[in-house]
Amino acid sequence: MNSISKNIIKTTGCFLSTVIFIACVKDKPQTANSSQVQLSGAKKVYVVNEGGFTNGNASISLFDPFNNQVIEDIYYTQNASSVGDVAQSLSFVNGSYYIVVNNSDKILVCDDQFKKVAQIKGLGSPRYLLPVTNQKAYVSDYQSNAISVVDLNLKVKTASIPCSGWTEKMVLVYNKAFVTNIKREYVYVVNTLFDLIFDSVFVGINAASIVMDKQDKIWVLSAGDKNQSILARLSRINPITNQIEISFSFGNGDAPRNLCLNKTKDTLYFLNNDIYRMAISEINLPSSSFIKKGNKNFYGLGVNPNDYNIYAADALDYSQKSNIYIFDSYGNQKSFFKAGINANGFYFE
Repeated sequence: MNSISKNIIKTTGCFLSTVIFIACVKDKPQTANSSQVQLSGAKKVYVVNEGGFTNGNASISLFDPFNNQVIEDIYYTQNASSVGDVAQSLSFVNGSYYIVVNNSDKILVCDDQFKKVAQIKGLGSPRYLLPVTNQKAYVSDYQSNAISVVDLNLKVKTASIPCSGWTEKMVLVYNKAFVTNIKREYVYVVNTLFDLIFDSVFVGINAASIVMDKQDKIWVLSAGDKNQSILARLSRINPITNQIEISFSFGNGDAPRNLCLNKTKDTLYFLNNDIYRMAISEINLPSSSFIKKGNKNFYGLGVNPNDYNIYAADALDYSQKSNIYIFDSYGNQKSFFKAGINANGFYFE
């Protein structure tokens, strides 16, 4: 059982009115803001809520899939303080949670009960954290023209790897870190033994999403540039040779994003207004969507590796609390809950 489940206040007998249940319904969302909930021992789902830019209202929501209970702001519940301005990503490394808070230029480090134990500063505009070893991590950055090297033991930045542009998501394989770059046409390859960029792979402009499939092949999704009529691309890289093995071009007007994998790492999912899916063995892009967005504004996407369920965040008008929809592996909506403002991604235990 997760330590949060053991330590968050539990009610006895009949649940208090503050306890929130999120029923498996499709049309009646309920507000969940209680700190007094009874969590199960099941693996939890954490939702990263950016909040509004400069509003300082970012948050992390906790969802218990076993009993459909939600804590909308687990960090505030445990620390009586806010996350800060624009929560970008969440990682769990060596028993600690790392909340990367972009516009506040910090990474909050929390124990397994989500209580703050440290803070890493001096990173510029951090985006995503990639554990490289038990002692070292890389942090991508929006405006520093560099990748930060962080000591996970000391909780401090120790070095920078120069890299012009806006670095985003990363994956690690064979002592190499493959780093996407939104402002450049390349994925950059870092030698993690020496913390040096030694190669680059052309994938097209606006690459932000990157995953590694069950065959250790790397997939990169580049959104292209509508203004310059540059098409979006999906590329597969051989991480041994650093060469493109196959590349797919999207149609005019397409801007795909949020690439992710299912539990068995043999099926890709991404957003392109609707939700699309594609087997890694396919030789063509999907001709139709998997889940229609309808009147939803899909902003975040994730696939739970524990049960294949698909989590999609609807940001609504970017100022209200987000709606989180859960679909099964066949695309049927199972349930629904509320999270914070501008939910952009998920961390699955």
